[in-house]
Amino acid sequence: GMTVIALAEYGIAPASRPVHINRALRREGLLEVYVQQGLEQLDPWTSRAFAVSDHQVAHVYVNDPADLARTADVLRELPGVDLVLDREHQAAYGIDHERAGELVVVAEPGAWFTYYFWLDDDRAPEYARAVDIHKKPGYDPAELFMNPADPLAKAKAGMNLVKKKLGLRYAMSTVPLDGSYVRGTHGRLPDSLHDTPLLICSDPSLIGDGVDSIDATAVHELLRQAHGAPVQSAVGT
Repeated sequence: GMTVIALAEYGIAPASRPVHINRALRREGLLEVYVQQGLEQLDPWTSRAFAVSDHQVAHVYVNDPADLARTADVLRELPGVDLVLDREHQAAYGIDHERAGELVVVAEPGAWFTYYFWLDDDRAPEYARAVDIHKKPGYDPAELFMNPADPLAKAKAGMNLVKKKLGLRYAMSTVPLDGSYVRGTHGRLPDSLHDTPLLICSDPSLIGDGVDSIDATAVHELLRQAHGAPVQSAVGT
C-alpha cells in the first residue's frame, strides 16, 4: 500500500580535468593569503577576488567593482572554463541571488573546479589533507579518497584513531592534494539525459506514460501527489 520514490540529488558525469581557479586568481595578484604556523590560509578580506568552488560551478566574489572586468578576463582565459556569468547573465538562469558571487563560473564538460589556492603543497593548510568541510573554502571531492600515492595512508589513519582513543591531539592527514583522482563531477546543465538525476517511482501514473524526463521544479508537486495532496499545478515535461 505504499508509493516508493527514489530520488537522486544530481547526476554524475565523467571528470578528467581539475581546474585550479583560485591559483589562477592568485597568480594574477587578485587573491591574497596569509601565513599561520608556516602554512598558507586564504584571506578573503584582503583578496580582490576569490572563488568558492563546488565541482563544476564556482562563485567568484569580487570586492571592488573596478576589478570585475579584469577578473572576468582572467577566468575566460583559464582552460576548462566554459561560462563566466555576471549578474545580468546569472538572471537568465535564475541564479542572480544577492549572496551569489559577482561572477558565477561554469566548467567545460569533463572539467571541475578545485578550491586550491596554495602554489606549493608543502605550504597547504593543515585542513587540506583532512576531511574538514567547514574550513575549506569550497567543496573538496578528493575527500572521498585515502591518498593513493601514500601506501601507509590507512595505517596512519589507524594510528590516529588510537591517538583519538587516548585523548591525544592528532591530524587525520589522509586526503590527497591531487585532483586528478576525481573521476566524477556535476553542476553544469547536463548535456544528455544520461547525466541527469534519476527518479524512480513505483506508481508510473504520477509521472505519466512515455515521459522520459520532468523538470526539477516538478518533483515537489509529484511528491505532493504521492502523499494524496491536491494537485496545485501540472507536472512539467
